Amino acid sequence: MFPAIVEYTPDCGGPGSACGDPRLIGGDNIVFYFHGKVNEHFSLVSDSNLQINGRFIGHQPTGRSRPFTWIQALGLLFNSHSFSLEATKSATWDGGIDHLKFSYNGEEISLGVGSLSSWKSSEGEIEVERTSAVNSVLVNIPGLLEILAKVVPVTAEDDRIHGYKVPSDDCFAHLEVQFRFSKLSDGVEGVLGRTYQLDFKNPAKPGVAMAVVGGEDKYRTTSLLSSDCKKCIYDSTNEKQMIKENGTLDCLAKGLFHGNGIVCKK
Repeated sequence: MFPAIVEYTPDCGGPGSACGDPRLIGGDNIVFYFHGKVNEHFSLVSDSNLQINGRFIGHQPTGRSRPFTWIQALGLLFNSHSFSLEATKSATWDGGIDHLKFSYNGEEISLGVGSLSSWKSSEGEIEVERTSAVNSVLVNIPGLLEILAKVVPVTAEDDRIHGYKVPSDDCFAHLEVQFRFSKLSDGVEGVLGRTYQLDFKNPAKPGVAMAVVGGEDKYRTTSLLSSDCKKCIYDSTNEKQMIKENGTLDCLAKGLFHGNGIVCKK
């Protein structure tokens, strides 16, 4: 695992990232957009021993054919455990206040404010470490997954450039995230997960400035912590199938989170 330091934040230009009005970069390095639906949940990654869902928030200005959406929360299922990470709602943005909320197996986690403050489950299955005083963390499930996550608002400049027409009572605090996987199966599914399949043909049209990829019907889940989408393959009975750190660090240490495009699929 990389040691968490203040400079670690998601690289929104690197593979495994999901940022903004959801702009994703897959394991195939192809950029695509997935809009989802406001106040609904979608599977980002679904594998036999890992499920990652996202909750989408947003709004639809008058006269617009579709809503603007952002990922507000992540829900993880792994090794018979559950974990959630979410950006709390706020009318206005104050970068000095923490906007992160966590839970593990249904219980809220208390994570102290301050750089390098950390929390670890009693079994050592998962660890959360701050990479700055507030609003940025590194989530580590040893041998399976690392997530860099940061809470950001929709700023006035974002609003001006994109015409979001953000209401005065909500700055749409949301997550920028980047995933690093130690191991995924060949049949991995999910909006992002399928792009790690060796034979995946990305439907995003090359040369299109904002290539939108659908799949809401295939990847919608009923809640943040469920695996009931049509294409989900997570199996909660697959306990203890996480690999140990066995030869993966040489690959990972080359710096996926620094945007060098290293993707470790196996």
